[in-house]
Amino acid sequence: MVLIPTVKWAQRSHCLYVTIDVQDSKDPQIDLDNTEDGYGHLTYKATASGGVEDQLYELDLVMYKAVDKDSSKISVSPRHIFLMIEKTEAESWPRLTKDSGRHLTHIKVDWDKWVDSDDEGEDNFDPSGMGEMGDISNFASMMKGMGGAGGMGAMGGMGG
Repeated sequence: MVLIPTVKWAQRSHCLYVTIDVQDSKDPQIDLDNTEDGYGHLTYKATASGGVEDQLYELDLVMYKAVDKDSSKISVSPRHIFLMIEKTEAESWPRLTKDSGRHLTHIKVDWDKWVDSDDEGEDNFDPSGMGEMGDISNFASMMKGMGGAGGMGAMGGMGG
């Protein structure tokens, strides 16, 4: 069974902060692009530890407007995947996705990162604590170097 991950988002006039909440993602495949009709398009696919067996997660988001793939950044951690997606036009979006509706229950506002457009000059969010963020365009080559989990090597002295 394919699961849809929880997505949290916040915005500034120039960018979106998107967090895909999947713990222990294995070999995540992430693609950010624009559709032919001018909307941002984010896809995600990965397996993650889900108890007895791995669970497959997939996400397919068509965003409210176009995004700048080349200026966007990504950070992969064991707890989640964080994207800082640059907008092509600096403006406030009324929602993350092109479509609105109750079927989008997996998308939530990230109140920890949210700033009202009136208060945007007082931006207190500091992405420096997130480690090295790589360009989304180099994500595939970055993931090749990570490999799999590979067990718990060097655990000498552990009887079994």
